[in-house]
Amino acid sequence: MNQPLRWALLCTARINRALIPPLRASQRNVLTTVASRDPSKAEAYAREWNIPRALGSYEALLADPDVDVIYNPLPNSLHAEWTIKALRAGKHVLCEKPLTTKTTEVDAVIQVAQETGRVVAEAFMYRHHAQTLKVKELVDSGVLGKLRLIRGAFTFNLTRSGDVRLNPALDGGSIWDVGCYPISYARTMVGAEPVEVFGWQTIGTARVDEMFTGQMRFAEGVFAQFDCGFRAPYRAEMELVGSEASLRVPNPFKPGKNEKIYLNRGGEIEAIRIKGQELYLGEVEDMADAVLLGKPPRISLADSRANVATIVALLRSAQEKRPVSL
Repeated sequence: MNQPLRWALLCTARINRALIPPLRASQRNVLTTVASRDPSKAEAYAREWNIPRALGSYEALLADPDVDVIYNPLPNSLHAEWTIKALRAGKHVLCEKPLTTKTTEVDAVIQVAQETGRVVAEAFMYRHHAQTLKVKELVDSGVLGKLRLIRGAFTFNLTRSGDVRLNPALDGGSIWDVGCYPISYARTMVGAEPVEVFGWQTIGTARVDEMFTGQMRFAEGVFAQFDCGFRAPYRAEMELVGSEASLRVPNPFKPGKNEKIYLNRGGEIEAIRIKGQELYLGEVEDMADAVLLGKPPRISLADSRANVATIVALLRSAQEKRPVSL
């Protein structure tokens, strides 16, 4: 395929505005279409964002032969359904995190992806950034010594009433929205899956977890702790502690073009500068690599399934008030 991949937005979600600039900056991708269940809304959105075509239903988008890749930013409970429908319509899919909220749904996505030969990737944008790759390189190099502990947090005050993230029918909750980041980060840096988890949650009036605190035990004596939530000031941080040194990452999930991470060895703190690219460009180019060059996506479906399984186990632990083995 010599022409750029033609992308379409499946709905007019707020997160779209993060993906539009990198699609326009990329030489191998082009944004051509937006769809909404409300034709007038699709038309207005297309005018606002200068998108060439607007379609008045999701079904019309799936039937469009001039679309190669669909970005799926629908509410969590609709991720699996519309990703599978898009795959069966012959489209590749970049699906917003979490890929799904049930391992059975991930399994269904995997099966259909294999049957159709289409690419599906979960949109954990931070995984493609140079900062994340550098942290992984440092951990794997042994500069920290033996990894002992990972700590992370991702919180903010959610003030919009009626937000889909507070709707239990749409699989809302803080662990799915922001907790998934430190969980994914810890799993990535350990390079393995937790063997046991324990979680505590605060359920709000909307009947979803508004605050969540969890622990994960990995093999070989590695532990991870995190907290997430919608009822605390903005906090986003990770710390990795080894037997010889520790590494602090002040902006792990939404790193910019110029970041610093801090390596502490024997009380001597070294600031490591990292020059990165526009945050969401990585996942766009990763999709182009997968579709056009046949490279495996950086975030495999097996990786996505393992993150979902960990979150499901943490929620079960919080509900049953006991440790849960994976």
